[in-house]
Amino acid sequence: MKKKLFLLLLLPVLGFSQAVEQTSGSETAATQPFDNKSRLFKDWSVSLGGGGAFMTHADLTSFYDGDINWGWNGYVSLDKQISQVFGISLMYTRGETKQKAYLNEAAGVGHGSTKFDQIALLGDINFSALLRKANSKSSFKWALHGYAGIGVMGYKTFLQDDNVLSQWPMKIKQDIDVGSFSYIGGVGLKYNLSRLLDLELRTLYLLSGDEEFDGGGWTREAIPGYNLINDTYSDNAWLVNLGISFKLGKHPVHLRWADPLQKAYADAATLEEKIGNFQVCEKGDLDNDAICDDWDRQLDTPAGARVDGSGVALDIDLDGVIDLNDKCVTIPGPIENNGCPNINPNTITPEKQEAIDDINKYFNGIEFELGKAIIRPQSYRDLDKTADIIKRFGAGESFIVVGAADSRGSAELNKKLSLARANAVLEYLVSKGVSPSILSAEGRGKDDLKYTECDPASNCPEWKNEANRRVYFISK
Repeated sequence: MKKKLFLLLLLPVLGFSQAVEQTSGSETAATQPFDNKSRLFKDWSVSLGGGGAFMTHADLTSFYDGDINWGWNGYVSLDKQISQVFGISLMYTRGETKQKAYLNEAAGVGHGSTKFDQIALLGDINFSALLRKANSKSSFKWALHGYAGIGVMGYKTFLQDDNVLSQWPMKIKQDIDVGSFSYIGGVGLKYNLSRLLDLELRTLYLLSGDEEFDGGGWTREAIPGYNLINDTYSDNAWLVNLGISFKLGKHPVHLRWADPLQKAYADAATLEEKIGNFQVCEKGDLDNDAICDDWDRQLDTPAGARVDGSGVALDIDLDGVIDLNDKCVTIPGPIENNGCPNINPNTITPEKQEAIDDINKYFNGIEFELGKAIIRPQSYRDLDKTADIIKRFGAGESFIVVGAADSRGSAELNKKLSLARANAVLEYLVSKGVSPSILSAEGRGKDDLKYTECDPASNCPEWKNEANRRVYFISK
């Protein structure tokens, strides 16, 4: 039974050691060793205390016939805090219990005592730190702790009654050795008295795992039969202590009282004081384009003009005329002609220009296979509408299908690909009834970038590079 309990308590320790090994293996060169120089808190302490000891779950108990038979115990421990939530302690406990039991009329009330010594390794969980609310800014003075551990124990018992044991009292001695495993656990309420001292009210339950711990006999059936009074195979004791803990180290705060959120709040307050009245837009926005003048690349943007992220007025066709003043927003043209191309007014009527604008809207959605001049099927519907518009013009009209590419790859390859795509569009339109005499194809490669700043392509987001890979329609 003891071996099974020992292995059960050992499993978390083995799991913890594996987790530590895996963490160490994943460290990078950027990490720093955690040594005394990098510590921010105390993490060692020495504790001592004492109080009452009572035999409880046993054949002979300290609570008999309404009376309490008081015993005593004292302890000293060396404590190591691993984190603000978990710590370990090596504890030595010494004490004595006094207990009684009624066996029979001849023996009367047997009275005995047990003097014990235990060395135990305890795990310590700080429940208050574990369950502390994230928004709590109260002082951290009280903490509830839970303890559980395993140890070795030696003891000497004495038992006397009114029968045979009156002349020859029964004495049992158990030395501290491998066969004397015991278990201990409980709770404690700590108070942070000062930067050097903690107070604690602690109650622990000691499981001996032995039938003879209360002095009732070496075996269950041993004469005179005290071990048969209760159906129990482990005599256990209850310890109630008041103790004091001396916190060791030069730092002002011990790790068990550390609250990382309080430090975060303090750092935030300090940073807030340093920053003062920080202004995001120090120079204002004089041209009212919603871009701070601190990083506005065009401080005199005309009112009403749409701008990009750097405050520069948009010019979609890159003809030098901003869209606000451009009469042909999607078709490049000279500044003196308000951004529209110089064409014979006799051949380009407003109706014709409107039709070309409509065609370019449909062309804007044409998609090709990656790196090829193959039109994707989802673009056929837009091309069919384009063909219907072109067929309304007479045989004397003349148009150009222009293909352009982004700046990736070589100039020669881009020009060939853009020409091939323009031809692919031309051939499709012809297949839909458009006269081949009024259409011609032209490939401009990367010489006709819609966004000139995208050379090289890595200077721009992908949507701009995609916009540079286009096919558009102009009058010849």
